[in-house]
Amino acid sequence: MLKSVQKKKNRVYAQRKRRSRGSIHGTAQMPRVTVFRSNKHFYAQAIDDDKAHTLAYSDGNKLGVRSTTEGAKAVAADMAEKLKSAGIETIVFDRNGYVYHGVVAAFADGLREAGIKF
Repeated sequence: MLKSVQKKKNRVYAQRKRRSRGSIHGTAQMPRVTVFRSNKHFYAQAIDDDKAHTLAYSDGNKLGVRSTTEGAKAVAADMAEKLKSAGIETIVFDRNGYVYHGVVAAFADGLREAGIKF
């Protein structure tokens, strides 16, 4: 890919990320759950922004799942289990600049099915 095209893609992604992150803030009682997706794997973590501390995380690579909708649902189930064990029922969802469809939407639906509110 041309360097100029990749630079523009990176710039547009960074703008989307800043725009979606502007009004989202997590606390210890209501953490921000952010996602990261690569072409191979899917990751999620719950963050307390007041203390800048990760409360829980789920790694699709360690679960042995790929970055597909089924893999995202498996990561969501694991994340919901970890959140419930930490006593967290309500979260703020941060899509991290990604478009809300595909694996990101599947992850969010998996969290809702597991009983996490947002």
